[in-house]
Amino acid sequence: MIRRGVEELLRESFRGAHFGGAASATEALKAVARDKWNLIILDIGMPGRCGLEVLRELKGVRGSPPVIVYTMYPEEQFAFRAIKSGAAAYLTKDAQPEELTRAVCAVLRGGRYISSAVAELLAFYVDEGNPLQPHDQLSDREFTVLRMLASGKTVKQTAGELALSDKTVSTYRARILEKTRTHTTAELIRYALNHKLLDN
Repeated sequence: MIRRGVEELLRESFRGAHFGGAASATEALKAVARDKWNLIILDIGMPGRCGLEVLRELKGVRGSPPVIVYTMYPEEQFAFRAIKSGAAAYLTKDAQPEELTRAVCAVLRGGRYISSAVAELLAFYVDEGNPLQPHDQLSDREFTVLRMLASGKTVKQTAGELALSDKTVSTYRARILEKTRTHTTAELIRYALNHKLLDN
């Protein structure tokens, strides 16, 4: 429904444009490999893989189109990571429809679109008195594992959902604990809650 709504919104401003949709990370990557696109609007929450991993893979493809991340997750959760990974814009789904249109126009002209919320967040990060948080040092996969473990999933459940071995997830967990300077899963949960890294 959201994809259909976005398409209907953009058709009003971009008459004659061709649209396509993908219901999963696998479908999205296949569509990009199969056809030439001027722009991709990508969600973070996707079946199969985290949208940030898809974003990083897309940016590694020669001639890949620019990407606008359009998601339910607030800026403090993913915006810095998305921009760092190559997103041309980051908007939440509670943004006004006109803002999405403005972002698409800016990106199609070859620029970036920085909303006021993202600009404030980026200003926070570049301020000398506000260094990056420990979780900003995590890889995208480590960040995904952090959120899954902190939401109450076991190592085995996390491994199953990400198609990884238990041993691999345990290795990720050890790295995450070290980088976030926590020692137990309970401490990791408190860390994630304090930094608003989990879904509401």
